[in-house]
Amino acid sequence: MNILIVDDEKLLVKGLKSSLTKEGFNVFTAYNGKEGLDIVNKERIDLILLDIMLPVVDGITFLKKIRQNMNTPVIMLTAKDDYADMVLGLELGADDYVTKPFNTRVLIARINSLLRRASMPEKDDGIIEIDDLKIDIPGRELYKDNKEIYLTTKEFDILKILAVNRGIVMSREKIFSLVWNELECDTRTVDVHISKLREKIEDDPSNPAIIRTKWGVGYFMRKERIE
Repeated sequence: MNILIVDDEKLLVKGLKSSLTKEGFNVFTAYNGKEGLDIVNKERIDLILLDIMLPVVDGITFLKKIRQNMNTPVIMLTAKDDYADMVLGLELGADDYVTKPFNTRVLIARINSLLRRASMPEKDDGIIEIDDLKIDIPGRELYKDNKEIYLTTKEFDILKILAVNRGIVMSREKIFSLVWNELECDTRTVDVHISKLREKIEDDPSNPAIIRTKWGVGYFMRKERIE
């Protein structure tokens, strides 16, 4: 597996590269966004560790550019314990985030979890259709009006959970534990991903017809079709 670290803190990059190499990863490094984009365009990268505050090309711009044509998993690295950075990154398609300073073992666990989810074959088979949506579970693809819609790894995981459990209300805590595989729940992260999903699949995201909210409980996917 190839991992790209994009961060301008050279000591942090050196330490991370050493730790990840010991775990068996092939590690590429870049100290600004432009260098990172050059590597992404030349190499097959399986996961990106991306700092938000970068010289030349900042992390947010980097994320916008790669999300135009690729779904490589991205974990944001931010020095700020600030929801604004986290929410913006998630809205632009990041899959996860960690706040500096962080425990390297925890980061490696998140990397392994994300890579497993991105690469493992799905146990479910079949295609779920609702209205103009076609959800290809084994292929991890989504089509709306027969046009493919790009989803991040986490967005598809959430959509799959709601689709497989159509009509069943899933709490934010349950969705978070299944998708992020963590005990400590960040409900705001779930809300952000649901909002992005609605923007991509709903005809009117402000009045969602497919992914519904059960106030005070969680979210569910409507079971019946609208004719």
